Amino acid sequence: MKQLFDQVSAKCSKQITRTYSTSFSLGINFLNRKIHEPIYGIYGFVRLADEIVDSFHNYDKHELLKRFSNETELAIAQKISLNPVLNSFQKVVNKYRIEPELIEAFLNSMEMDLRQTSHDTQSFNEYILGSAEVVGLMCLRVFTDGNEALYQQLKPAAMKLGSAFQKVNFLRDMQQDYEILGRSYFPGINFKEFNHSQKKEIENDINNDFNHALDGIKKLPRSSRLGVYIAYVYYRSLFSKIHALPAERIMRQRIRIANKTKISLLINSVIRNQFNTL
Repeated sequence: MKQLFDQVSAKCSKQITRTYSTSFSLGINFLNRKIHEPIYGIYGFVRLADEIVDSFHNYDKHELLKRFSNETELAIAQKISLNPVLNSFQKVVNKYRIEPELIEAFLNSMEMDLRQTSHDTQSFNEYILGSAEVVGLMCLRVFTDGNEALYQQLKPAAMKLGSAFQKVNFLRDMQQDYEILGRSYFPGINFKEFNHSQKKEIENDINNDFNHALDGIKKLPRSSRLGVYIAYVYYRSLFSKIHALPAERIMRQRIRIANKTKISLLINSVIRNQFNTL
């Protein structure tokens, strides 16, 4: 029965999410249970594509990504894939009518990672759109569950939240991206000459994204509001920690949030949501 295979596929995406991202896994736990599976399905797809371009160094990444893209298109069209992650993802795409252009933009950004090591403003914005903003929109399709008016209303905020998360990741991973992957994402930034002024300009941009995103989070349905807010709080805390450090420090190490701090943030978020004081 395909139903059994679908269940196995969903579990694969769930395991990938829990293995690769403690922060998103934490947030998903506080979504309504009925939307756990589709959000795991989206993250599993995104994570697998990201692994192709970031981790499979001894293989032909271009060929692997091309094959992955073709198999994604087939999975969605045929409503099945023997790849459990793609089978899980196609189910989400077809059920919530996620637009093909969102998926195409995401895969385009993954392809950009294979051919570009630095960005100007135009290519950076294109990369952020595909790698982060459209992922926020995929999730928003699930959160709004067919309510087109609400989706359109919250669309700008969802894109800003995805953008903020990605830019924080870029700051956190600057050393690894440059020294291991040879990439420098922020336009006009020379890793070896990164300074306080440049860091402050990037942080102002991220802070603006976060502020716009919070307005949208407050308007999400109750089924998704707390889970998204927890992810927001975690990333905002990580951003605050990065903000407090000098530029040379984040060029030397990957900044993390301690587990005990995560627990404290979680408890505070639950309380604020309960009393409607987000």
